[in-house]
Amino acid sequence: MGHSVTAQAHPAGEHTTTGISHNRLMMWTFLASDCMFFVSLIWVYFAYRGRYFEPPYPRDVLDIPYTSVSAAVLLLSSFAIVMSLTALERGDMRGFRGWLLGTILLGALFLGGQYYEFIHFYSEGLTLTTNLFGTTFFVLTGFHGAHVFIGIVWLLVQWLLSLFGKLTTAHVERFFVTTLYWHFVDIVWIVIFMLVYLMPY
Repeated sequence: MGHSVTAQAHPAGEHTTTGISHNRLMMWTFLASDCMFFVSLIWVYFAYRGRYFEPPYPRDVLDIPYTSVSAAVLLLSSFAIVMSLTALERGDMRGFRGWLLGTILLGALFLGGQYYEFIHFYSEGLTLTTNLFGTTFFVLTGFHGAHVFIGIVWLLVQWLLSLFGKLTTAHVERFFVTTLYWHFVDIVWIVIFMLVYLMPY
């Protein structure tokens, strides 16, 4: 007599047919496809790297010490979200909300720093249409910034849900999926920072 394949309960309360919760599987699938977008944008950036026929050039506007601080802020937010997940796992809702709010604020600080950087570049004459560097730089970093903004909104919604008792220790698996997205955004920025800012021109 044949046995039908049915969804089984995941230890964390989620359903799965693969051994990986459906939420995790969907997030990994999304991140894999999103990774391809970033790879494409980075490839385009390098395809035109050095073909800047009009100033300003990267060496004229990039401020590595300033951006290093922004990168450190985003990395610190990864630590904060790990601490919030740990607090949620042990049922410390006050600690969870505190660390999650810290993650949100650090993400917002990073976005604020990116906005200031963009304004500075514009004041130096670098815009989306100035030259190929401006076009590829603003598209790549702007696309990443949009991901950070989406992540902040997502985290803020979960912080609010926890205030009204809609996010508890029963939702650890769901929040874990959120941390995967945030870590992905952080890792992508480290790659962008190393390839765009630190590689000599």
